Amino acid sequence: MTWLRSVLFNLAFFTSTAMVAVLATPVLLAPGRWTMPVIRFWAWLVVQELRLICGIRLHVTGQEYLPQQGPALIAAKHQSALDTIVWLLLVPRCCYVLKQELLRIPFYGFLVAKAGMIPVDREGGGAAMRQLLKDGKAAMAAGRQLVIFPEGTRVAPGQHSPYQPGIAALASATGLPVIPVATDSGRLWGRRAFRKRPGVISISVLPPLPAGLPRPVLMRELEAGIERETERLMAAGPVDKAVDELVPTAAP
Repeated sequence: MTWLRSVLFNLAFFTSTAMVAVLATPVLLAPGRWTMPVIRFWAWLVVQELRLICGIRLHVTGQEYLPQQGPALIAAKHQSALDTIVWLLLVPRCCYVLKQELLRIPFYGFLVAKAGMIPVDREGGGAAMRQLLKDGKAAMAAGRQLVIFPEGTRVAPGQHSPYQPGIAALASATGLPVIPVATDSGRLWGRRAFRKRPGVISISVLPPLPAGLPRPVLMRELEAGIERETERLMAAGPVDKAVDELVPTAAP
């Protein structure tokens, strides 16, 4: 049954993604702010497909630490492709820091670029970091909520990857506190995994780390907090209930 559900989900996911991308192509001629409702609708659609087809629901805690407006800097654990989707529903004006390769996907890449997401050349060295800081400060000035995955890539449950310095550089450049987030999303939707197992995915938003922390302290506290909470979620196993309405404005 899980295998069949996964087949049906993949068919629905790729079909709906292609349809939204193609039908939204005229938005590329409009101002960039018109693109975000389209992408939010797509994210909402994917979450509904996960729930209805795969039996995957979401349980979010700590939403009181997330802003309903204004700039924010969010450092999120990255175990699953879901993590690159769900933040479009958790904050009002999400701005992902994402790998540059995603911009090459036909239609989808155009919409992502038009929506003002921040692509990063992971092999770009110092020049890429300078561009990240420039784009990050511009996003903050526009009142957007910046979501960055400090490990730089998806990491399977139980594994560890060093946290990258981009988050500390952004915190220093913007003067904003860092909001850590843990998740066990990889438990049901694994890294590069075809099968999606039914159950409840937990997303745990932790209290913000104060602005102005020295870089070594910030990196140490951030990594320790996220990894400790992720281990707790994984050890606790599935929760008994889920929250369908991620935020009051989750549905477009």
